[in-house]
Amino acid sequence: MSDDKIFRLLKLLATLQTGRANVKVLATEFNVHPRTILRDINVLKRSGFVINFDRELKRYVVCGSAGLPELQLTLDEALALMTLCFEVGDAKFIPFLQAARSAAVKLQGLLPPSMADQISRSGNTMRIVPEPINPLTGSRSAFEAIRRAHQTRRAVRMTYKSPIEPEFRTLLHPYQLIFSRRSWYVIGRSSLHREVRTFNIGRITAFEETDAAYKIPQGFTLQKYFRHAWNMIPEPGPDHKVVVRFSPLVARNVSEVLWHSTQRVVSNADGSIDFHVTVSGLNEISWWILGYGREAEVRCPPLLREIIRAHIVELAKKYGIFPAQN
Repeated sequence: MSDDKIFRLLKLLATLQTGRANVKVLATEFNVHPRTILRDINVLKRSGFVINFDRELKRYVVCGSAGLPELQLTLDEALALMTLCFEVGDAKFIPFLQAARSAAVKLQGLLPPSMADQISRSGNTMRIVPEPINPLTGSRSAFEAIRRAHQTRRAVRMTYKSPIEPEFRTLLHPYQLIFSRRSWYVIGRSSLHREVRTFNIGRITAFEETDAAYKIPQGFTLQKYFRHAWNMIPEPGPDHKVVVRFSPLVARNVSEVLWHSTQRVVSNADGSIDFHVTVSGLNEISWWILGYGREAEVRCPPLLREIIRAHIVELAKKYGIFPAQN
């Protein structure tokens, strides 16, 4: 459903709630054919709204919704919810959550007419620009199977195409679905690896739902699983205390963002900053540091300096700065 149609439905719903106009007047106001208004009314009915035709007034009237009871929301609360529902429900934002948009239409039907009218007139006041994402084309069925498996606590047998190991089959016990770093991931116990792992939904090439029951360990939490991973991949071994010095050119850009729960920023007299963080593994954070090029220097630990240096050497070879060694 397009943004234009959604906003038309919202405005139509708000107008119907006030009982101000019949179909012909609405068609003129919306600059569409009366049949389009009738089709939109049917869409609202299928969404759960009770809309009746008042023969005396010759107009449709919203009598209620078959969903939740009336909500006591402030205008700011309602506008925030509607914005989130519209934006999150856009497939360009997060795949497979399009139902959030129809939920927004239903939500508006529960609001007082005056508030619903203000929301509809707000239209595109606030937008959230999405980051680049993996659209997960062709992966919806796998996503739905994983979600059902989690709900019913029944394992899924899947075939997975890993970027770092040969394609494999495993029996997966899904513990958690998360959307992070441009894609949907499932975290769960793999029978093949005999441990909890993270799998990208887009890399599941085949799956089969099973009747094998499982339980999520009582003490499992995402916080315990990720530990202090920079993003999503905790590495074995002890955590590392990292210090990166950023030049004045990017210091403010770095310091104004909360990159990690353990970060601490120390300002220097020359305008640079020292970025302190504790991470469970060094490889993920190395890619972030490399993204700042010459404006970032690892101060410690030495192992991370060596990881960065190795990347730089390989880049120098690729760009012919010095020849590759045999």
